[in-house]
Amino acid sequence: MDTVIARIDPSNPDPGMISRAGGIIRSGGLVAFPTETVYGLGGDALSGDSSRAIYAAKGRPSDNPLIVHIADMKSLGRIVKSVPDKAYALAEKFWPGPLTMIMDKSDEVPYATTGGLDTVAVRFPSDPVAQAFIRAAGGYVAAPSANLSGKPSPTSGKYVVEDMDGRIDMILYGDDSVIGLESTIVDLTGTSPVILRPGYITLEMLRSVLPDVSVDTALLADDDKTPPKAPGMKYRHYAPKGDLVIVEGERPEVIQYITDKLVADASLGKRTGVIASTQTASSYKADVVLDMGDASDHDEIARRLFGLLREMDDEEVDSIYSEAVSGEGVAAAIMNRLLKAAGHNIVVLGDIQT
Repeated sequence: MDTVIARIDPSNPDPGMISRAGGIIRSGGLVAFPTETVYGLGGDALSGDSSRAIYAAKGRPSDNPLIVHIADMKSLGRIVKSVPDKAYALAEKFWPGPLTMIMDKSDEVPYATTGGLDTVAVRFPSDPVAQAFIRAAGGYVAAPSANLSGKPSPTSGKYVVEDMDGRIDMILYGDDSVIGLESTIVDLTGTSPVILRPGYITLEMLRSVLPDVSVDTALLADDDKTPPKAPGMKYRHYAPKGDLVIVEGERPEVIQYITDKLVADASLGKRTGVIASTQTASSYKADVVLDMGDASDHDEIARRLFGLLREMDDEEVDSIYSEAVSGEGVAAAIMNRLLKAAGHNIVVLGDIQT
């Protein structure tokens, strides 16, 4: 397959190119597109064949639900049985933006899109290119992240090309994603709202609108036995090719532990890498040392994270050690992604458990 790679100016998207991309979706094809969170791999959300094509292009298990992207609040009524009052409240505050809500699906949404579930995950992105593309595509675009399954989500068009060139019809190549983490996912189908995946919209932010929001207790669990109700809940995600270990503890102990491991790995002929904060990056001697940003600037770390994991792949690193990120809110979302990327391989100094 010859993939069309179309450069898009976010401040002035080419209407002809957007229309062409929308036509591909309406004809059953697949298009990768930029959003404020990560790049998405889009197909017609109301077509089971299109959703199955997405799974095939990604190499993704078909029980992992897809998120349906809309570009108009009025579009919601067609794909859900009913819109809960809590959904309206959250939408008024956070849509368009990096929030996905799970509701009971209507009959128009095929089970191929929802991973066999009676619920559907819906998001209204804020990215102007994404909105124009969704409207041109008919208003309902199912899209996971535009990477091969298991690899770090792409926040730059170059990594979409790396994974998807030759596998899909078109790539809308825009700017880098401004947030860098996938959307927060909130399940609205129960008695009270539950966060199934943390993201840029934090628990505290959600509770400012709905005080009864809670966090799913399985978020940090390493469990592949239950069907996932939302993307990112099952299977190893965001993983670089090299072995990744997260190290948590007091800064001096973390530096010493990682330094000792680097020496041991180097003696075995391994190519080593470290992901560290700006404050500590100069403390490490490895083949590749990448700066995640200031330890207190969680927004910046979130923007850089997936790009750093991809860069480790570019550098063909065998062993990667990452400092843990402490804190709540966005920090918790970052740690969720790191834990998934590492297969929950974390060393907690002072109470070591791997």
